[in-house]
Amino acid sequence: MNDPVLPVGWAAEPKWDGFRAAVSIDAGRVLLRSRRGAQMGPAFPEIAAGAAQLPEATALDGELVVWDAAGRLAFERLQGRLARRGASAARAAGQWPAHFVAFDVLRLSGTDTTAWPYQQRRAALEGLFATRGLSAPWALCPSTTSAATARQWLTWSSVGIEGLVFKRLDEPYRPAVRGWRKYKTRETTEAVVGAISGPLSAPRTLLLGRYDDQGHLQYVGRTTTLPQAAGTALAGQLEQARRGHPWAGWSFSARWGSREQLAVTLVEPELVAEVSVDVARDAAGRWRHPARWHRARPDLCPTDTPRWAPTN
Repeated sequence: MNDPVLPVGWAAEPKWDGFRAAVSIDAGRVLLRSRRGAQMGPAFPEIAAGAAQLPEATALDGELVVWDAAGRLAFERLQGRLARRGASAARAAGQWPAHFVAFDVLRLSGTDTTAWPYQQRRAALEGLFATRGLSAPWALCPSTTSAATARQWLTWSSVGIEGLVFKRLDEPYRPAVRGWRKYKTRETTEAVVGAISGPLSAPRTLLLGRYDDQGHLQYVGRTTTLPQAAGTALAGQLEQARRGHPWAGWSFSARWGSREQLAVTLVEPELVAEVSVDVARDAAGRWRHPARWHRARPDLCPTDTPRWAPTN
């Protein structure tokens, strides 16, 4: 993992594994919207109820998150709540309560703050939390101008913090402009190639697995599209699966969260691949984002790879 650089005149915040959202309260009416404008309030009644803590005519920008029992961000639980309504949403709020991690204030007691520089908006946001004594479901996103503190936050990857977001101290709020810089935490690791997409002579992507404590090969994720040279080189190192492959009869999604099935060719689970992955995991411990190909590791045995470990 490369060491991120925090430039002078910028602040850093943790990058959360959740849903970006904006919440506002006007004349007692609470709106919770996604970044694309979709209404999410009915799915998260605890956020609407918690808006009673906010002053009237106030709007916040932030991230909706759900924590699991182990203290890790649980994106699947959060996603599973989106379609809930009414009594079902209320039950889900009791079992998997969401929190709104606020990182910006867009309106404060009727005053439009979007033209203020980040540094001023940040001070106003901190003042809001302090003077109102905001508690759950509200949480204040940390912010720092210290490079050492920002680096320390990267050690939070074990609980699902994806990296850092850098923002200029003198910049106004610009919702349609990508003025922020993002740094994603990644690690290099190994897994076993259990299947491929594309022809065996030129694999397009690799489907990767790890062995659990019972010796079963569990699927952990798929790579991005391989460079042409890598696919050609791998062709001579992969053998189509014989009978008894551990994934025989399995189906794989074309994309994370999609029902579209991917056409794959099973291969003998003998080759170890070294890949780069970020920290996002689902409840089963699978990588939620594609892995980046690094190199083949014919010097390693499949049992040399890390054990498969579900997060829940």
